[in-house]
Formats: sequence, C-alpha cells, structure tokens
Amino acid sequence: MTGYERKDRTPGFSQRFVDGWVSLRDVMADAERRLAAAGVESPRTDAAILVSHVIKVPRTHMLLQDEITSDQRTQFEILLSRRMARVPLQHLLGIASFRHIDVAVGPGVFVPRPETELVAEAGIAALMEYPESERLGVELCAGTAAMAISMATEVSAVSMFAVEVDPAALEWTERNVTIHQPALADRGSSVQVVAADARRCAAQGGVLADIAGRAAVVVVNPPYIPEDAQPREPEVRDHEPRLALYGGDDGLDVIRGVLGTASQLLREGGLVAIEHGDRQGEAAGALGVPALLREGDTAACWRDVHDHLDLTRRARFTTARRTGHPA
Repeated sequence: MTGYERKDRTPGFSQRFVDGWVSLRDVMADAERRLAAAGVESPRTDAAILVSHVIKVPRTHMLLQDEITSDQRTQFEILLSRRMARVPLQHLLGIASFRHIDVAVGPGVFVPRPETELVAEAGIAALMEYPESERLGVELCAGTAAMAISMATEVSAVSMFAVEVDPAALEWTERNVTIHQPALADRGSSVQVVAADARRCAAQGGVLADIAGRAAVVVVNPPYIPEDAQPREPEVRDHEPRLALYGGDDGLDVIRGVLGTASQLLREGGLVAIEHGDRQGEAAGALGVPALLREGDTAACWRDVHDHLDLTRRARFTTARRTGHPA
C-alpha cells in the first residue's frame, strides 16, 4: 500500500499510515497538539511520559523506538483522554518523582511538587548538623511522606515521624513507607507513621508528647490556600483533597497550629521549615508566614527567621530556629 495522509474531522488530528502501521513519532506529535489544545502546560513532556509509560521504554531510549502496537495505542488513548480532561499526570502513572525517590500517589492524597523538594533539602541539611544518635525529625501534614522518606534515605541513622490526620491520605503514607522500607533499612533509618492532628500531636497527652524538645528538624507542607481563593490549575482544584489545600479564611489557620507543634517538638537550635504560598512570604507583611513566626503567638520560640525563594524566584518557604526552652 502506498503511504498517504489521512485527516480526521477532529481539528488538529492527523495520522500517517504506512501499510496499516502508525509511527510512534506521529502518535506523540498528535498527542502534543491535543494536550496543548486542552490547556496542559507541558504538552510535549506529558505526551512523551505517557508514551514511555505505555510502551515501557525509558524516555531516553525512545528515539530508537518507532513502533507502537494496536493494544498500546488503545491504552495510550485512554490515558491521553484522561490527561486532556486534566486528571493529574501523576495519578495516571500512579507515582510522583520527588528528589531521588518515587512515591505512590492517587486520589485522596496531595501530589508532592518540585518546590517542596527545597523544604526537604533544608531539613536534610539540618539533620546533618547532628551526630547520628541525635538525628530525629518530624514531617507534619505528611501525605505521601515524600519529605520524611527522602530525609531518612538521604541521611543515615535518621528517625523520622510522618504525621497525617486524613484517613484517605494516611493509606498512601503507610503504603509509601512500606515500599521504601528496604532503602530505609540500608541507611539505618526509620519512618514511623503517626495518625494524628498535626496541630495537637505534641501537646500533653498527644501521641508525640514523649519526643517533645528532642527533634532536630520539623518540616511541613501545610494547607495554605485561603477559603475564598481557588487554585488556577484544574489538576489541583478538581483532584487534590480539600483538606490538603485550604487553611481557613486567611490560609494561615493550620500554619498557626503546626508552628505551635513545632515549638513543642524542637530542641534548642532545631529547625522548622514550612512551605507557604507565593503571596505569603516577606512581601505579605502581617499576612505572611515570616511575620507569623516573628510576631505570632509562638514568636518567643523563634530566632533566625528567613524566607526562601523557589527556583522561579517566588517566595516559597520559611525557616526558623528554636530558641532555648524555658526552665
């Protein structure tokens, strides 16, 4: 059969058939056009990732591959249609990459983002200031436990606690800790999952009260979107759990609570690293997280308050050190 172009009536949709065979390049080019038309921000990357997932060939090797079977095309079309409907790419793959690990994700748990890797990095640096016998850390609002697992696999002899209150998210917390157990054991580290409210878990009678004043670092990516705001991305707005997104009228309710918990958990000089929205940094004044650390209810507990930018130069997270505990 002579090769020819056939165009569907759907705008922007075309396929090249040669002896009944569709090339992988054409499939990817068509997918990129359709994803772009659906408003996906990274259509070329998403198309390549989905094809790689379906044909089980690493993206770095796909230039050597130009075949996709009929069954694979069907599977790809199903995934592509869902991605065009703005289902998160990570939900379609079942995993999200975070620093040097992959964590299992799906409906019910917040998908970790690249900017949170910087919070984990700050936690890792803080842990390495201490001898192995004193490397105790806590991730509050843990979700997938991506930060806790990263910290405990990138640093040796770490004892981490991953605190999560949402039962749906907690299933993913436990699943990921189980998946990464061999890597944790190799580093002589551990991650213990704690089902508790991050705002109360270290108070008297709380499940973490026995480690109060001993933690070297507390990291947290809390809910921080104000109740009357709406995330721009459909992937977030329509698919992430509300409990992981919204933080009260000003977005700071949960942050106020976890700062109280961090002040109870941390030893003198211990570090808190807390993610926030790009409009909740130093420029936000009294409505920002740095001001909350300096002037809020726990202000006497903190020194060395610093706000930090992400890779796009937007305010992203704040760190502070615990002052001395009162006698």
